[in-house]
Amino acid sequence: MMKFRNFDELLRMVQGKTNRIVVPGANNDEVLDACKMGFDRKIVSGGVLLGPKAQVVDMAGKVGLPLKTFEIMDLTDTVEMCNKAVDLIRAGNGDFLVKGLVDTKFYMKALLRKEVAAVEEGTILTHFVLFELANYHKLFAMSDVAVMVKPTLEEKAKIIRNSVSMMRQLGVETPNVSVICPVEKPNPKIPSTMDAVELVNMSRDGRIKNAVVEGPYDIYISFSKKLAEEKGVKGLVPGETDIALLPDLDSANPVYKSISFFGAGMKSAMVLAGSNIPVILTSRTDSPMTKLHSIALACYLKDAKVPA
Repeated sequence: MMKFRNFDELLRMVQGKTNRIVVPGANNDEVLDACKMGFDRKIVSGGVLLGPKAQVVDMAGKVGLPLKTFEIMDLTDTVEMCNKAVDLIRAGNGDFLVKGLVDTKFYMKALLRKEVAAVEEGTILTHFVLFELANYHKLFAMSDVAVMVKPTLEEKAKIIRNSVSMMRQLGVETPNVSVICPVEKPNPKIPSTMDAVELVNMSRDGRIKNAVVEGPYDIYISFSKKLAEEKGVKGLVPGETDIALLPDLDSANPVYKSISFFGAGMKSAMVLAGSNIPVILTSRTDSPMTKLHSIALACYLKDAKVPA
């Protein structure tokens, strides 16, 4: 069972922890507003803000973020900001990264530098989003909605492994994984369904561990046991999905944005999975509250361990 039932509980759990954040592209109202909320809730104690100093100071003043415990690095080059931010974390001058007004590709490239060693050999970086919705009975994760464009079968297995590791750190020892496809029956004309069959086989023979993997399932089956039964589908996952694996970026990103925009009572948090340092990867259009929840999740993960 997850250690917290909702994001309000998560915020209470991490309150009072000392966290120094490092923000490349800190000249962004939303991210500084999130930092202010984190500071007020005592989950952010200070850190390093990288960006054009005059802009950072001006924006911090507008949102009311006190700068006495923050260092400001006056930088304008995006690549330099991202590289420096990662280097600061590796040197122990911050606890986790928070993406500001920088392009994701430069943020990712900074992390993937060989000398940084943030990603173990054989592992990939994937995006992990945790959702809370009013019409689903528990928090669930979705991946990959931002990084992997057209994942191969083996890359999908790695996405699952990354997501399972994340969920286990959050307290779900054996997550239920739904391999989501347009239909619930294997069809050679729909490659994602054939990948789903093989991913299920990987789970059964131990190549994917510590998870129940089922599919191909559509969205309805994944999140409703009743609708699954109406379609004659039986399993452990329907209506109890902890991790939803989407086929590719073309499907995953629109689903993520649709849930974010239309989802009843939607709350979310986003981090990178597969990195040995906590890294927040939100969109520039995500709300300050989403960024705050992401900071809280990174704060929790900083001290969490994967069960044996």
